[in-house]
Amino acid sequence: MANQNDRTVYRREDGQWVNKLNQSDRASSIHDTQAEANKTAAEMLRNAGGGERTTMGLDGKIVSKDTISPGHESSVKDREH
Repeated sequence: MANQNDRTVYRREDGQWVNKLNQSDRASSIHDTQAEANKTAAEMLRNAGGGERTTMGLDGKIVSKDTISPGHESSVKDREH
């Protein structure tokens, strides 16, 4: 079930990495690396009460889905994709 806090990290055509709230039209933040975008997305999810972070690879396919708990990141990573 989708959560209003869920976020997606993906690469734009210009090579920048985007951290975007799924229900938003605009990026929440733009980064030089996927790692920076993932870190910021996780921080925003923790601060917003938790949710799911979906990370897309260079090919646009899902490479990971992680559930971020409120206040801390789960030590168990989803291995769905």
